[in-house]
Amino acid sequence: SPSFDEVLTSRRSVRSYDATKKISEVEVRTLLTAVQDAPSWANQQPTKYYVAISPEKIAAVQNLVGANKERIAAAPVLIVSTYERGKSGFFQGQATNEIGDGWGAYDNGLSNCYLILQARAMGFDTLIMGIRDADAIRERLAIPDNEEIMSVIAVGKACEEPALRPRKTVGEVARFF
Repeated sequence: SPSFDEVLTSRRSVRSYDATKKISEVEVRTLLTAVQDAPSWANQQPTKYYVAISPEKIAAVQNLVGANKERIAAAPVLIVSTYERGKSGFFQGQATNEIGDGWGAYDNGLSNCYLILQARAMGFDTLIMGIRDADAIRERLAIPDNEEIMSVIAVGKACEEPALRPRKTVGEVARFF
């Protein structure tokens, strides 16, 4: 199995999947089990996942991700990521600071990070898509109204290794005092 550094340095956003490589429900469950260890505000665990693994549900979700539809046409699994509003960042029903439900989005991002890194560790590739028709996805997957739909994550095996895109330096993203 790859080292953590290898997982970090080899993970890329993949925009072309190998249609011959499938992922089993057992593998998806293993992937999602790792997500349960992600930190969240007061251990609220607000993130929920809706897994399109049947051909019918995959097709339904693929049609709702705009221009990414062609990029993920051969992805064998699409995972819709949501978080429950009013949990993270709240105490006794009141926002604890000015960020409010932003903490739910933050926790969702942490969970999604665990998901994509575990996928990479298992030899899978991913693409996180924020362009999506949330209302139609909510309807097709029966997602409750109290959940905010954040992204659709394609999971599969890349057709080819994507190139590393330029990254900012530490000096561009951090200030030391």
